[in-house]
Amino acid sequence: MADLLELKDVSALRAGKRALDRVSLRIRAKENVAIIGPNGSGKSTLIKLLTRELYPVAIEGPFTLKLLGRERWELQELRKHLGIVSPDLQADFSREMTGLEAVVSGLFGSVGLPQGGPPSRTASAWPPDSPEWRRARRALERVGAEHLAERWMTEMSSGEARRILIARALIHEPEALLLDEPTTSLDFRSHLEFRATTRKLAKAGTSILLVTHMLEDVIPEIGRVILLRCGKVFRDGPAEEVLSSDTLSELFETRVRLERHDGVWRLQ
Repeated sequence: MADLLELKDVSALRAGKRALDRVSLRIRAKENVAIIGPNGSGKSTLIKLLTRELYPVAIEGPFTLKLLGRERWELQELRKHLGIVSPDLQADFSREMTGLEAVVSGLFGSVGLPQGGPPSRTASAWPPDSPEWRRARRALERVGAEHLAERWMTEMSSGEARRILIARALIHEPEALLLDEPTTSLDFRSHLEFRATTRKLAKAGTSILLVTHMLEDVIPEIGRVILLRCGKVFRDGPAEEVLSSDTLSELFETRVRLERHDGVWRLQ
């Protein structure tokens, strides 16, 4: 199988400054990886490269950026292989639509059902058992959110809406999920539910690519951790080796103590 991600000497600019500086790394297919770093470390820039919102620049010679073995992707096709979940996307779903409609919109890469495209369910030409609705319901079942199918997105808690977005990302049954700061604004219970959901998906064979600054987001199924600092790879290796009090103190430039209890990493 092709590698999920391959970067070699990749640099990127944001606001005229080098946000990523000749980064090289390879993530294998079916590998569960966490990318961790403080604000300004290059995490969001890396995400934008993967989602094709930003492109690398050739500053000091050639570079390589491949997703699933390919350098070129049509965005709609890429979404079938790499599901994306982020708090920024959740803000786009603030208008009234049901959870099921939000999930099925993932088939079309739209926020809700697109104008001129498939009609809403209330006036739908699709029969209730159409393939589109069946796929959306299967995705909801995978994240334990069947009960949210008929709820309005505007009436859901942050945790419930986040689960809908995970289901939306799963509707194409992608090889991997890219989770961008996935627990932002979640309360304690919703955070636990998120961990349970991602653990279930990882065990079922969906590759998890987690980008975060929260150590509590790192589930036991994530075996590798990449630390970013100032646009460079600071550390890269097995989670048990990379996640240490000394290393994270250096990364965040403040003295911290790392503890692990019941599979949950926490900074003290």
